[in-house]
Amino acid sequence: MGELIPLFPLGRPLFPGVVLPLQIFEPRYRRLMRDLMDLPEHGDRRFFGVVAIRQGWEVEHVSPAAALYDIGCTARLQRIQPQADGGFRILTVGGERFRLLDVVVGDDPPYLQAEVEWLAEEEAAEEAAGDAEAVTDGTGPPAPPADEVATSVARGSLDVLAHGVGDLFTRYVSEVSALGAGAQGDGVEAAVRLAAAADDPEALSWLVASSALLTTEDRQALLAESATRRRLAAESRLLRRELTLLQTLGAVPAPLQQFATPMTVN
Repeated sequence: MGELIPLFPLGRPLFPGVVLPLQIFEPRYRRLMRDLMDLPEHGDRRFFGVVAIRQGWEVEHVSPAAALYDIGCTARLQRIQPQADGGFRILTVGGERFRLLDVVVGDDPPYLQAEVEWLAEEEAAEEAAGDAEAVTDGTGPPAPPADEVATSVARGSLDVLAHGVGDLFTRYVSEVSALGAGAQGDGVEAAVRLAAAADDPEALSWLVASSALLTTEDRQALLAESATRRRLAAESRLLRRELTLLQTLGAVPAPLQQFATPMTVN
């Protein structure tokens, strides 16, 4: 049995550390907001889980568990503003990742709930353990413990990888802006966020995952990756692919959701 949390399906995934503003108008999610407001303001339970809806599927028309991706992220409530019509404007930020084990549908509460297991960020140091021997030749002063060497090597190579992804992302943002796919202010905002994440490989990886114009499948694969090193390596490949497409086609791909149509009995 996993932990039971409120669930909020959306058209795209949420990533840790990413700000998500929402306007709440559906009755069931108004109830969710009221339930969260009843919890202690400075407690750690004012959150709900965000999961992406699979392309072209509506939760109401198929089994909720089948309609949703299985990896999600909590949205932690930062600000809530009740509206005159009974709705809410809220500001959340991505928190912890989780795996969806089961979806609970009921009348009270009317919103979906999910049984989840929490996913931890993996340490990358052990990935460099095989490189540790390359920096110790058995001569000179006693070498530091192997785990310290592995950690040092891993951190150094991770920083190099993050720097490369940062450079690729800067080029990518420039290309997208030059093609008119985003307002100038969007490019400036991306540059500011990139600067803020420059010294934090994990934060950089989530920034790229949330900002690049990728398919939902690509984004989900990045969200599911628990090692920052492997996530950055995947983003390096994706950014190179997207840059090639931008420069070859001279156009930015439209989000697939733009072409989604309601499901039919066919």
